[in-house]
Amino acid sequence: MKYNRHLLLGLILFQSGVSFAQPSGDSSSAVIEVYKNPALSADERAWDLVRRLTTEEKISLTLNSSPAIPRLGIPATDWWNEALHGVARSGQATVFPQAIGMAATFNTEGVLRSFSMISDEARAKHHLAKSQNSFKRYQGLTFWTPNINIFRDPRWGRGQETYGEDPHLTTQMGMAVVRGLQGDGTQKYDKLHACAKHYAVHSGPEWNRHSFDPGKMSPRNLWETYLPAFKALVTEAKVKEVMCAYNRYDGEPCCSNKELLMNILRNDWKFDDVIVSDCGAIDDFYRAKAHETHPTAAAASADAVYSGTDICCGSTYKSLGEAVQKGLIRESAIDTAVFRALRARFQLGVFDDDSLVSWSAIPYAVVESKAHIAQTLQMARESMVLLKNKNNTLPLSTTSTIAVLGPNAADSVTLWGNYNGFPTKTMTILEGIQSRLGAGKVLYEKASDYVGDDVVVSRMNECRIDGKPGFKVTVWNTKDFTGPVVSTSQLTTGLNYDSGGNTVFAPGVNLKNFSVRLESVLTPATSGPVTFRIKADDGFRLVLGGKEVLSYLRTGTLKDQEYVLQAEKGKPVSVMVEYYQLERDAAFNFDLGDARKLDYKGLAEKYRSVDAFVFVGGISPRIEGEQMSVDLEGFRGGDRTRIELPAVQLNVLKALKATGKPVILVNCSGSSMAFPWESENLDGIIQAWYPGQEGGTAVADVLFGAYNPAGRLPMTFYRSTDDLPDYENYEMKGRTYRYFKGEPVYPFGFGLSYTSFQYGKATITKTVLSADDSTTLRLSLKNTGKMAGDEVVQVYIVNKQDPDGPARSLRAYRRVSVKAGETVNVAIPLNNKAFEFFNPKTEKLEVVPGKYEVLYGSSSDRKDLKMLMVTVR
Repeated sequence: MKYNRHLLLGLILFQSGVSFAQPSGDSSSAVIEVYKNPALSADERAWDLVRRLTTEEKISLTLNSSPAIPRLGIPATDWWNEALHGVARSGQATVFPQAIGMAATFNTEGVLRSFSMISDEARAKHHLAKSQNSFKRYQGLTFWTPNINIFRDPRWGRGQETYGEDPHLTTQMGMAVVRGLQGDGTQKYDKLHACAKHYAVHSGPEWNRHSFDPGKMSPRNLWETYLPAFKALVTEAKVKEVMCAYNRYDGEPCCSNKELLMNILRNDWKFDDVIVSDCGAIDDFYRAKAHETHPTAAAASADAVYSGTDICCGSTYKSLGEAVQKGLIRESAIDTAVFRALRARFQLGVFDDDSLVSWSAIPYAVVESKAHIAQTLQMARESMVLLKNKNNTLPLSTTSTIAVLGPNAADSVTLWGNYNGFPTKTMTILEGIQSRLGAGKVLYEKASDYVGDDVVVSRMNECRIDGKPGFKVTVWNTKDFTGPVVSTSQLTTGLNYDSGGNTVFAPGVNLKNFSVRLESVLTPATSGPVTFRIKADDGFRLVLGGKEVLSYLRTGTLKDQEYVLQAEKGKPVSVMVEYYQLERDAAFNFDLGDARKLDYKGLAEKYRSVDAFVFVGGISPRIEGEQMSVDLEGFRGGDRTRIELPAVQLNVLKALKATGKPVILVNCSGSSMAFPWESENLDGIIQAWYPGQEGGTAVADVLFGAYNPAGRLPMTFYRSTDDLPDYENYEMKGRTYRYFKGEPVYPFGFGLSYTSFQYGKATITKTVLSADDSTTLRLSLKNTGKMAGDEVVQVYIVNKQDPDGPARSLRAYRRVSVKAGETVNVAIPLNNKAFEFFNPKTEKLEVVPGKYEVLYGSSSDRKDLKMLMVTVR
C-alpha cells in the first residue's frame, strides 16, 4: 500500500505524540504544542491538532460552518465565501464586471490585476471581522471561485459565471483568478484559497441538477473539453480547493465519484488539498426525487469521505458519527479529511497572531478605493463588444438628442450580475449617457419590461419616508418580525429577490426563517389607479392606510398578485409590505406603478424628434441564474428555453426603426443572444454583459467615442435556438465554434473597433518541431485608422491528423494596444501544449506527429484568419 508524505507524517505524529520546544532565542523554557508553533510546517501542525480532537470535534470540522473548539483555541469558521467578480455577500465591495464580461476582455493580465485587488479587499474585510471576534459566513479566507465549467450551451443560466465556451480561454482566465486570489507563493502564508468549481461535466440544466446525469462522456469530450481547465488549475496554478458538482456522472454523484475524484483528481493529478461539496450535494445522494443512490445520510457521508470529499457544505456530515458506529467508515478516513481542512487553515495563518501574517497589514481603506473603482471601470470598458456599426453610426455626437429606452437603462442591480457585492454607488447606463450630454438632451422611458407587453411604470419615486426617497427596509432573522434587527436599508427601485444560488437577502440575513418589512408613504403625483404587484415564497401582506388589502399567510410559491388603489393626487397613503420566509427557497418581488399595455407605434412616435435611439435591453440576472423560481416566457428555473431577444423588446426595436432614426441596441446579458433581425437592421449593437458598478460610464464611453471598444466574444452568437442540440446532451457535436457546422450571426472571438488593423505576414521560428518543442509566432500589426485602439490577436491550431477533432482550437491570444498610424511587432509563444490534442488511438491528450495548421487573426471565423503550417516529428 502506498502512502503520500502527508499521511506518513501524520502516522508518525499520531504514534509519537511529538512536542517541539520553542525556537531558540525565546527565553522561556516552556514547551509548546506542535500545532501552536508557527515555526513548524502546516503539515506537522495539522496532524498534531488532529490527534488532540475527539471524534465529535473532528466531525464538526468537516462542516462548512465549523464551530469553535475553545479548549484547543480553534476559532469558528465558515468555508463558504464568494468572490466571483468582487467580494460577494459581505457588504460593501468593489463590483467588477461579471465573469463572462471579464472573459470578453481577452486580457489575462487585467484579470490577474483585478483579482489581486479583490483579494486585498477580502483580506481587509476578514481582519476587520476578526478584530471584532466575528467569524460568520462570508467573512473567511476560502473563496469558492472561479467557476471554470465550459459554457457549452447558451441556455444555461449560470453560464454568466464562467469564462465562455473555449477550454483554453477558460484555463487562462481561471489560472489568473487563482493566482490573483492566492498570491504569488513567496509569502509565508497564502493570501486566500481559491476553489475550482464545479467538478466536473457540469453546465445545467438548473431545474433538475439534483437528479441529473449526463451519462458517461466520450473520452474525447471528457479530456479535450470538460477537464483541461481543472487539470491546469490543479497542476499549474496550484488551486487549494476543488468543489464537486451536484449532478451525477456515469451513474455516480460527482461528490462520491471514484473516477473523477480518486482516479483522476487525487491519483493522476496528485491533488492533496481540500475537496468541498457543493451546498446540499451530499443530501442529494439519499434525498427523495434527487439521486437516491444511497439509503441514508450516514451511508452517503461515509461514501463521500472515502471518495475524497473533505468538507460538506451543509449538515449531512453530522451523520458521520453514526457511520463510524455502524462500521460504514473508519475514523482514520475522517482524520485525513480533517487534516486537509486544518492544514489549509494553518497555511492561511488563521491560528497565528496577525503580526506574523503580512496580509493583515492591508488597510480597510482598499475596499472600494479609487484605484479599485478605476480598475473595474477599465475592465468594463475592455469587456464591451461592438457587434454592429452600420455606416459608422457610432460613436454618437455629444451634441445629439438621445431617447434612452429599455428595461436595463436605469437598472443598477442588473449591472451587478449574480454572486455580487454591494457598491456604494453604481453608475447606471442612463446616468452614464446623461453625464455625456447637456441638460435636456436625454429623454428617458423604460418602454418595456424584459418579457410580455404588460408594463408597470414604477411610481416608486413618489414614495418617501423619514425624508428619504423609496421604502425603508427592515429585516429580522426570525419569521415573525421579532428579535434584533439584522439589516436596514433604503429601497428606491422595484424589488426582485430570489434565493437561487443561496443568495442572502442582505448581509447578515439568514437564508431561511427571516422576515422583511417595507414601509413608506405614497404621495401620488396624479389621480387614478396605482397597481401594487407582489410575488412571494412564502407569505406576505400588503397594508395601505393602515388597512390590510392583500395577503397570503401560508408557505409555498405564490405567483404575481395585484391590488389596484384608486389614488387621489397629492393625498398621502401609508404603505407597508411584510414578507416572511419559512422553508426551502425564498422569493420576494414588489413594485407599484401604472399598469398598461405597450403601444409600440405610440411609443416610437412620442420620440420621433430625437437624433437617435439607444435601447438598453436584453435580460437580467433576476431571470437568468442559478436554480431560480422564475418561470417566464423563454425562461425556466433560471435557464433559458430560447436564446432570441424577448418578443416585446424586438417589437419595440422594430417600431423605433420604422421612424427612420438610428437605433442602437445595448444588450445586457450573461449569455449569447440570437440577433438575426437585429444584425441586419439595427445601426449599432453593443454587447455590454453585466458590467459592474461602473458599467454605465463604460457604455457611455463607447457610445460617444471616449473609449475605442475591443472586447471579443467568448462564446458563439447563434442565429436561432434551432441551431442548438438537445440541451441535456453533453456531447460536443454541433456545439461551440469548435464543432458547430452552421453559420453564426457573430462567431467566437468576434468584435469590431472604431479603427482598423492590418496584419503583416507572420513568421514562425520553428516550422518543424519535436513533441516537446516550443516555437514563436511573430507578426507586424498596423493601426491603419485615425483612432488609437486595441486589437486581440488570436491563434488557432488545427490537428490535421484527426478529422473527427475540433474544426480549430484557440491556443494563444494577445491583446495589443496600437496608436493611430503606428505599427507594432507582436510575438506570441506557442509551447508544446499548444499542439496537444486528443489521440483517439491512446484516448489521451498528446502531441501526435504530423501536420498542423497555425491560424492567426481577429476572430475564429476562417475568413478572418491567415495560415501557416507546422510539422511535428
